[in-house]
Amino acid sequence: MDQYKEEKKRIRLVRADITKLSVDAIVNAANESLLGGGGVDGAIHSAAGPDLLRACAALKGCKTGQAKITPGFQLPAKYVIHTVGPVYRGGMNKESELLASCYQSSLAVASHNNVNTIAFPSISTGVYGYPIEEACRIAIVETLRYLSGHSEITEVTFVCFSDRDLKIYERAMTEF
Repeated sequence: MDQYKEEKKRIRLVRADITKLSVDAIVNAANESLLGGGGVDGAIHSAAGPDLLRACAALKGCKTGQAKITPGFQLPAKYVIHTVGPVYRGGMNKESELLASCYQSSLAVASHNNVNTIAFPSISTGVYGYPIEEACRIAIVETLRYLSGHSEITEVTFVCFSDRDLKIYERAMTEF
């Protein structure tokens, strides 16, 4: 996929705490209520402070595959883009399409809100059970596709929870 050579230069892979990144927006792997949960969702809500919960309540939820935006409040990031990934049920329930839509929707919301730098966690690979190898390929493909038509987004960071996850993302990037 040499067609994405330039777009690949705008992608960064890191092992870090997403709540500490100084980017325009971080993406929250949220649940449909948007009212907080475990994993990265809980960490983002905790770091952002109670105003995030109030802002999320006003959004009245979010459907799987879609994305909504709030201010970042006490986070270094100006915004939080909340997206709801699919629960993995074997791959026969449109999980890949829904996960792809999470990235497409989040990036579209970012563009619409003048976000130049954005950081994603690995959506749906925690308690939602999506196999990380497949999930990271979807993340990378959808991001490369989006970046090819959107120069306003100057950097996309994939934030990995562990060294193992980072290695999986690094391997997947070499495929493109």
